[in-house]
Amino acid sequence: MCPLVKKFEKEKEHFQTVVCVTAQHREMLDQVLRCFDVTPQYDLNVMKHNQDLYDVTSCVLLGMREVFAKESPDLVFVHGDTTTTFTAALAAFYQKIPVAHVEAGLRTGNIYSPWPEEANRQLTSRITTFNFAPTNLSRQNLLKSNIREKSICVTGNTVIDALLMLADKITQSGELQAGLNRQLSEFGYCPCEQRKFVLITGHRRENFGEGFLNICKAVKTLAERNPEVDFVYPVHLNPNVRKPVNDILSNTKNIYLIEPLEYEPFVFLMHKSYIILTDSGGIQEEAPSLGKPVLVMRDTTERPEAVDAGTVKLVGTDVEKIINETQNLISSEEKYAAMARAHNPYGDGKACERIINFVKREL
Repeated sequence: MCPLVKKFEKEKEHFQTVVCVTAQHREMLDQVLRCFDVTPQYDLNVMKHNQDLYDVTSCVLLGMREVFAKESPDLVFVHGDTTTTFTAALAAFYQKIPVAHVEAGLRTGNIYSPWPEEANRQLTSRITTFNFAPTNLSRQNLLKSNIREKSICVTGNTVIDALLMLADKITQSGELQAGLNRQLSEFGYCPCEQRKFVLITGHRRENFGEGFLNICKAVKTLAERNPEVDFVYPVHLNPNVRKPVNDILSNTKNIYLIEPLEYEPFVFLMHKSYIILTDSGGIQEEAPSLGKPVLVMRDTTERPEAVDAGTVKLVGTDVEKIINETQNLISSEEKYAAMARAHNPYGDGKACERIINFVKREL
């Protein structure tokens, strides 16, 4: 949402922009706000130790009640499919405030996969006034759910706006690149031209337990089979992730387990990587813009456009499938090139501009 906030802030003649964060992901949030120079007017700071979805939902709902009562906004923007997304939309609905949903219309059709994200986005769609769909397929998903056609605008995804904005900033500054290399060295891994590396991310609740055990077994086998390739894993802070990762992967020479990265160095690391293994949603959209093949360690994806375009493959958490598909990309230049050169269906970096133009027409 940061590039959209910056665009709205430049439109002072038309809009007064108020930013509220819930801090559902505190560590991730703060560094992104710094990176894009966004200062929230409200911070609910909902994260507490050992809280569950009941806690997050109730804290966000009550916190947003106070914010909306004070500000009386004409329109509330929410993004994506987090618990914050649905609960903030619900809080706006309770005060009869129109909701605009950015990244609307993503679907797997199974409310438990991914969980709870699929239910969050379906529920949000029912109370949304304006739906900003990243792709035509997302638009079709909304229409199939009887969402009013005039409420839908296909924009591309703002995540591509953010990525390209930051990638340009990095590539144009040798000083920034040098600083990012130093920062990554301090974290325990610095890319070098002589060695390819596979970038790994994983944090989905649906993979807790056996899923993460399988992912780790596959990565360990790949590292042992390919000593000339590095495997770099910024490990999520959740103990359900850190325990299996540290237990299985901590003693392999070419596996680098590092702490979670801020957005800027992570984009830099994506840009330098050879292949990306992930269970993330956003990376499925970001990596193709950087020309990186993505293997998705999930059984379903709400982003089938990338699969159809050939930039992404679903490998689930099956050990042999992760190993075989990754090995194919490492060993075959032809297979690698086919994925790396595929077209990114998620946008051209102008999603924010389309969103603002739509709102100007409708309000």
